[in-house]
Amino acid sequence: MNMKIKFTSAGVALLAAVTTCALGINGTYAQNFKTITPGTLTIGSDQVYPPYDYQENGVTKGLDAEVMTILAPKLGVKLKFLDVRFASLIPGLQANRFDLIASALYVTPARAKVVDYVPYAKTGGSLMVRADDSFAPKKPEDLCGKKVANLKGAAWVPELLKVSQTKCTSNPMEVKEFGTSAEAAQALLARGADVVFDDAGVSKAAVVASNNRLKITSTDILFPVVIGMAVKKGNDELLNHLKTEFELLKSTDEYRAILTKYNLALPTDAEFTAALIER
Repeated sequence: MNMKIKFTSAGVALLAAVTTCALGINGTYAQNFKTITPGTLTIGSDQVYPPYDYQENGVTKGLDAEVMTILAPKLGVKLKFLDVRFASLIPGLQANRFDLIASALYVTPARAKVVDYVPYAKTGGSLMVRADDSFAPKKPEDLCGKKVANLKGAAWVPELLKVSQTKCTSNPMEVKEFGTSAEAAQALLARGADVVFDDAGVSKAAVVASNNRLKITSTDILFPVVIGMAVKKGNDELLNHLKTEFELLKSTDEYRAILTKYNLALPTDAEFTAALIER
């Protein structure tokens, strides 16, 4: 049986009001999960980490800013970026200083104990030395007896220490950690380090910024890793909304163009699962 529904003017007004509340700008759904500041997604990122996160004329730029700028209207929120040093990102998330980490955060089993991830890219490490140096390491085993500069709190530091302990024996690496990638590169230029181990994209940007006083000597991506946005354990509402919206975004030409721009790739489900396994 066919039925016709007749709306009164009051009913039409009510329907319009409900629709307006449910939909945000450009027809996207408005926020229906809790954030520290209502209507705003506060993001922690280490903004001295080009090309992933940096500031230009006071504006946050880089991979993470581009990804979140696309996701924000789909989530029905505005964005607020906080500039936080890398080693303080997870403690800041746990202390509710921000809702989300979007800062080229590598997925590791240790971090996955305190945060939940939405994987969105994969990368790896490179070895960088002074351009006038004859030392040309290709793999971690080549770093025995060398001063190796790294970003403090970086996921590959434990991996380097493992290599040092198992491969270098009586001639271990001296693993040095710095607050920023720029400081690590400066230490290398000042001869306070023999080599920098850093993300492949960051290393490429550092070579350009140094006017080619630095060079990358490794030819393969070292310790391949998955990168993920991170939310605090227990914040399932935000996590599920991020997963839903990113699942729709990741197969688009728009997102593929972003990954190509930063010389990155999309991780598979199997790669993400493997990244969460203790080795």
